[in-house]
Amino acid sequence: MIEVATTERPGRVRIGISGWRYASWRGDFYPPGLPHKRELEYVGERMSTLELNGSFYSLQRPASYLRWRGSVPADFVFAVKGSRYVTHMLRMKNVDAALANFFASGVLALGDQLGPILWQLPERQHFEPRSLEAFLSGLPRTTGEALHRARRHDARIGDRAWLEVENDRPIRYGFEPRSVTFENDDLLSMLREYDTALVVSDAAGRWPAFGAATASFVYVRLHGAEELYASGYTDEQLNDWASRIAGWRDGTSVVDGTPRDVYVYFDNDARGHAPHDAVALAQRVGDSRASRGRN
Repeated sequence: MIEVATTERPGRVRIGISGWRYASWRGDFYPPGLPHKRELEYVGERMSTLELNGSFYSLQRPASYLRWRGSVPADFVFAVKGSRYVTHMLRMKNVDAALANFFASGVLALGDQLGPILWQLPERQHFEPRSLEAFLSGLPRTTGEALHRARRHDARIGDRAWLEVENDRPIRYGFEPRSVTFENDDLLSMLREYDTALVVSDAAGRWPAFGAATASFVYVRLHGAEELYASGYTDEQLNDWASRIAGWRDGTSVVDGTPRDVYVYFDNDARGHAPHDAVALAQRVGDSRASRGRN
């Protein structure tokens, strides 16, 4: 029998970025002449986490997940964006085959470095309580359950499926809706029932920011306070976020007073602000890897 491993201690803060392959970062965040193949390694030396976003657009391959895992320290954690085929095309309905393919594509090859899985919805998607509850209740809650689901993959995966787990450990999920129809107490109750984090989203007012802690951890996405995907964060804004994060981490800003792990990802990448803002915020909250700073 595989033993179910516990997650890291409550109150751990990880600050990172969403993606890392951006041409404008070369010669800025990345030193001039750094080979492209070493960019993730460079991130891993300065941050403790990263949000993989290629998995949102298409099914990746096990070899890719293994290569990414091998590029960073053993205590580095990857959040993984769930497939847009599930959220944007199927609208979270009749997703059994799609979920099987997603988990068989190599996600489980990340092993203990698999962090939360993010489900991001399109703005046009309205709150439909019945279909959302069916989706949440059907998600595998451990890597062992995900392996069982992955074994039911279809021909899209073929013979390149990854069907192994190192140990059976919990899987965390973040949920980022973008319609005001989700500003609903029924949503909060549902997410709390399934220990799913309602993403705190800073998106220049484009989408609801939310902010309620609905899970045993908190998931934050910082898309830009003034200009979506483009504006950087001021010292004052970073200090404000550091204060909020400390409250979640220490259990002082939530009703039940429970310390929570906090994952924060900067997505204001268009003008290269994301990695610099991530390092600056991480230094403020004691995310030790980023506190090494830039070389």
